[in-house]
Amino acid sequence: MSALCGVLAAGLMVPVASFAGSGAKAGSEIFDALPASFKEEPIAEPSKILAKDGSVIATFYSENRQPVKLDDISPVMRKAIVAIEDERFYEHNGIDVRGIARAAVNNFTSSSQQGASTLTQQYVNNLLINSDSINGVDRSEMTISGTKNIADKAREAKLAISIEKEMSKDEILEGYLNLVLFSGRNYGIQAAAQRFYSVDAKDLNLQQSAMLAGMVQLPNGYNPEKYPERSIKRRNTVLAAMLRTGAIDQKAYDKAVKSGLGLKPSETKSGCIAAESANYFCDYVTKLITTDDTYGKTKKDRENLLYRGGLTIKTTLDPALQKSAEKQTKNMIPAKDKSNIGAAIVTVEPGTGNILAMGQNKKYSPEKGRQFTEYNFAVESSKGGAGGFQGGSTMKPYTTLAWLQSGRGMYETINAPRDKNYPASFRWKASCLPGGSTTAYGGWTPGNAVDGWASSGTVDYGLFNSVNSFTVSEASQLDLCDISENTEKLGLIDYGNFTDLETGKKTTTPQPISPVNPSFIIGSAQITPLAQATAFAAFANNGEFCENRALTSVTDSSGNKYKVKPVTCSQELEPQVVADLNGTLKKIASQKVAKGTIGYPIAGKTGTNNGATSTWFVGYTTGMSTAAWVGRWDKDRNLETPGAVVNGVARRWVDSGTWAAPMWTNYMHEVGRLYPAGSLGKATPAPAPKPEPKKAESNSNDDSSNDNSSNGDSSNDEAPAADNKSKEKPAKEKPAKENQTENDD
Repeated sequence: MSALCGVLAAGLMVPVASFAGSGAKAGSEIFDALPASFKEEPIAEPSKILAKDGSVIATFYSENRQPVKLDDISPVMRKAIVAIEDERFYEHNGIDVRGIARAAVNNFTSSSQQGASTLTQQYVNNLLINSDSINGVDRSEMTISGTKNIADKAREAKLAISIEKEMSKDEILEGYLNLVLFSGRNYGIQAAAQRFYSVDAKDLNLQQSAMLAGMVQLPNGYNPEKYPERSIKRRNTVLAAMLRTGAIDQKAYDKAVKSGLGLKPSETKSGCIAAESANYFCDYVTKLITTDDTYGKTKKDRENLLYRGGLTIKTTLDPALQKSAEKQTKNMIPAKDKSNIGAAIVTVEPGTGNILAMGQNKKYSPEKGRQFTEYNFAVESSKGGAGGFQGGSTMKPYTTLAWLQSGRGMYETINAPRDKNYPASFRWKASCLPGGSTTAYGGWTPGNAVDGWASSGTVDYGLFNSVNSFTVSEASQLDLCDISENTEKLGLIDYGNFTDLETGKKTTTPQPISPVNPSFIIGSAQITPLAQATAFAAFANNGEFCENRALTSVTDSSGNKYKVKPVTCSQELEPQVVADLNGTLKKIASQKVAKGTIGYPIAGKTGTNNGATSTWFVGYTTGMSTAAWVGRWDKDRNLETPGAVVNGVARRWVDSGTWAAPMWTNYMHEVGRLYPAGSLGKATPAPAPKPEPKKAESNSNDDSSNDNSSNGDSSNDEAPAADNKSKEKPAKEKPAKENQTENDD
């Protein structure tokens, strides 16, 4: 053993004085004391996010590696790596004494230095580097430069001997070829074969194998794309070694050595930014993983799992819907448009809550420029979003729900005078608040967006035409907490002005929508398109609310399964209440939005806030609920849209009918029939009209103040929250794009 240690020390470049005489004995004692085993950490593997059809959305890795079995590695590749790195691999027991002796003689007689590490020792070295990397110790330089001290080499030798007792030669060779660095962040022979030749490891030919085998000595130095001449020279050295050791014959050598590199490079890029589609959905999925302690105690642990754990993350995304969502948002508002207005479409499946699409008009990137952003318009800030937007009149159905839940009907007549003032002394019933009521601070005169609406009429009339005064009149007769409770039951959160319901005080934490300020009934709360699409999905599913979800399964490379949110549904609304609401919302979608161009049951609600900085249409069938949103999201989110040049056109009047509603309609024309579109319930019919006495003939044509029922020719009074000013609606303008609806929101 003393003699062996002396030879080991020489081969490992130890000064001669350190093993002379008694030093050899001491060396053997030190060698015996070295550990013969270590804790082997999992090998880093890429994670993949998959769409519901199994297609890859994105890949994540710190080390791009695709482990394969030895049988899936070309035999000529196996021969090439053995010939150039360890020609006596199948003869030694982990360390090569002959190789060490050769290196020792060279190192004592030459200014150049040689090593004698076997493939087993190199395998050990790579295992140690992998372990240190996971545990926060940076030894990557050793992989690239080969620089190691005597302690490292002695430890490798001892561990190599131990591993040879536990593993077969083929197992060691398989492990090495899956572990070793070839270039950049490409590890293992399968990733290397794909990177430089776009083939699988099992299909590598002789010259390809020789080139790749030559790279492991100096991965960056022998990169064929950067240094082709150097790479060919190194490849030919490998071919010569294969000829010398009998791995190939002279004929094969002569043919291969004359060939060029024949590169056919391809690259698997990492992260959502590299995804060809669904970048924002991809980002949302990564936020779900890295913010959930199911995947690790700390954020760093979760990120390590994502980039090293070989996760297979299966999602709910439908590529067909996603493609259309991205197309329609970009068609409506181009990414580079000078207005910098955002557009988003997000679709949720009723009955499951599965997110089917999440597209927007911008390009996912941290780069500067109007066309770029990393903000996801569909979700909240904690998940990478822009923080929600005022919902405008898309919030009115929640008041109508409370009206119906109180036992009233859609065809009851209410007084709703325009510009009615609700003074500060007016007590709005709010049983969930201290004192059981609330007031509008300073009083409130909620105006209508346009003149001409009737001052009284049915609830159906008011909702169909989206008249503010009607919704406010309803709410004044109800308990505001019943309205806010409906929004909470259907998952809505206010990401704007947060009021703690228990204390009534402002808070920085997003909260369920508070009834403290009555203006929430016409859309003052900031909500996300994803949440509103999820809420409206309950209207499409007989009142059953399903929490939205993006993940269907998560499994790591070892087959371990992680817990994901299951389909989680609950009956929150009475089916007949929903059917009665749908009776009006169906007319809005079919008559005012799609204008008769969609031949299956649809329903939905328009919405526009003050200054039209947030415009919506949230529409649904029994198979899909979609929020279409267009508005301002950046530092200019308070800049009024009317008058601005958007997609080449300046408009005096902007509402949901300008972009959001036609964008939804175009989307549904493409994908609406891909999911079920059945009955949305049977609404309680309007009572039969009472016969009226005959009147004298009149030439008056002003029937707007007398028509208390919905009709397809009415204009929508789309008023923002707490807007106290009336607006004159101008003559209709020519739409900016073909198929775009007129301003009848």
